[in-house]
Amino acid sequence: MMMILGQFVFQRVTVPYQQLQRSSEYRHPAQERIGQRPARQFVGPGEDTITLTGELLPEFTGGRLTFDQLRKMADSGKAWPLIEATGRMYGWWVIGSIEETSSEFMVDGLAQRIEFSMTLSHVDNPSVNDLGQQELNEYTTGTGQIASVGQMAGMIP
Repeated sequence: MMMILGQFVFQRVTVPYQQLQRSSEYRHPAQERIGQRPARQFVGPGEDTITLTGELLPEFTGGRLTFDQLRKMADSGKAWPLIEATGRMYGWWVIGSIEETSSEFMVDGLAQRIEFSMTLSHVDNPSVNDLGQQELNEYTTGTGQIASVGQMAGMIP
């Protein structure tokens, strides 16, 4: 296991990303001043995004069905806890975009290679109505490595 988003497990048989890039912005708006540089004031954090990129080889890893599961999560518009396999809790995130490029097709049209990029955006304190709630097997991958949202967030032992 590499990481969990809600109950979706990123691992070799689902979506084994090869690169995780995080970009954090901080807001310092400027106030123009005569004869001086603009004054800046920190007004809080800005956008915080994580981009996961990689390549799937459907004979060994997940394929299009895996992305269908992630798209269902994104379509819900809900926030999901993001937890690294090391136990590091990143907080609550929404899926902003999923891109995939299929290539090297078999005779039946099945892609042998799928390159992907997925962008997550950090959200603060989602309301109960915005939390991603899943049926136990709704987004599973058949691996049996599923935990409840409460367990992942450390709320339930």
